[in-house]
Amino acid sequence: MHSHDDLRIRIPEPELMDEPLQAKAYAEADFQEANTLFLELFERYFPGHRPAHGLDIGCGPGEITLSFAERHPDCRLTGIDGAEAMLAIARRKRNRRSALVPRVDFRKARIPAERLPGRYDTILSNSLLHHLPNPIVLWQEIRRRGLSGAAVLVMDLARPASKEKAHEMVARYTAEAPEILRRDFYNSLCAAFAPAEIGDQLRAAGLDNFRVEKVSDRHLAIHGRLA
Repeated sequence: MHSHDDLRIRIPEPELMDEPLQAKAYAEADFQEANTLFLELFERYFPGHRPAHGLDIGCGPGEITLSFAERHPDCRLTGIDGAEAMLAIARRKRNRRSALVPRVDFRKARIPAERLPGRYDTILSNSLLHHLPNPIVLWQEIRRRGLSGAAVLVMDLARPASKEKAHEMVARYTAEAPEILRRDFYNSLCAAFAPAEIGDQLRAAGLDNFRVEKVSDRHLAIHGRLA
């Protein structure tokens, strides 16, 4: 018997964060620690990789896309998201950093995305996987969009063992946050995948060489190069 509290099975949440209030709260929240972790992991996993053409899938308000572009001045980046409210914030941020305007493009698209320019040597995705009703779509899109040898980094939440643990994490990391963010964080933790589940997804998508690692008490990193 499963107890009412356990999270052996994920509880899906809505795919898009497209309420303007929700997007605004998310964009104003302090995700600097997680965003910095993402950027540092990329450098750790792909030393010497020189991104030229990158895709950020589920870019949200664009903070990682823009920071990655600043770190890699030779790279052109396309950030895609299904939520217009998020993209409006991302474009405003980009337009305030005029040097990035020619190199960073934000487009409204949901995966599988049909009208994207070419293929990519670098593919990024942060905090999208747990939003997807069918996660295999992300892995298939990565295979379809990436060039041979492309560097791929996906970071997402790891589902805790119980609802009680999820509530503890909400209290620890979003104590000062608006209620809408606390609610979203709790729902996201419950909707996240366990490492073994992601391993199954990767095998089903033919990405057996990718690795899944726990990189904080609440984050997983999935990384590898496309064959």
